Amino acid sequence: MENFDWTKFTIRIAIKAKLEDIYNAWTQASEIEKWFLSDASFSDENDVLLSKSQNVLRGDRYKWSWYLYDDIEKGTITKANGKDQLQFTFAGDCLVDIKLWEEFEYIVVELTQKNIPEDENSKRNIRLGCHNGWSFYLVNLKSVYEGGLDLRNKDNRFKPMLNN
Repeated sequence: MENFDWTKFTIRIAIKAKLEDIYNAWTQASEIEKWFLSDASFSDENDVLLSKSQNVLRGDRYKWSWYLYDDIEKGTITKANGKDQLQFTFAGDCLVDIKLWEEFEYIVVELTQKNIPEDENSKRNIRLGCHNGWSFYLVNLKSVYEGGLDLRNKDNRFKPMLNN
């Protein structure tokens, strides 16, 4: 494991959907809540709350929360090209890059999380924990946009579970 890169990871999934729909899935609060978050809010650099159907822009900030977790994640949108690329801060000083492209009849979603610290806590909770979390949520993104089925557990009688 000495060559293992603890500072970043990349995962991909192919989704049968329109490019615009998948871009909106990441950049509109109303859409990101369908597959990832229980509550999402975006605000501009002046702290003006964006409407739930507005696409984020570079410099906007977010506040995110999940079902069955008390944690609130706050960060900044560092790139948003309006079509197929997005980047945001996440889990402290990490960056998450989202790249989308068409391949055959699919949209490939490529997620890279980088700048992960190499202390033991970050290795466990960010490198391994976020990889596990993003893997589930990308599968849920595919499920929601291809078939409408949300795989998340929203029932607090079942905690923790694979689909939390």
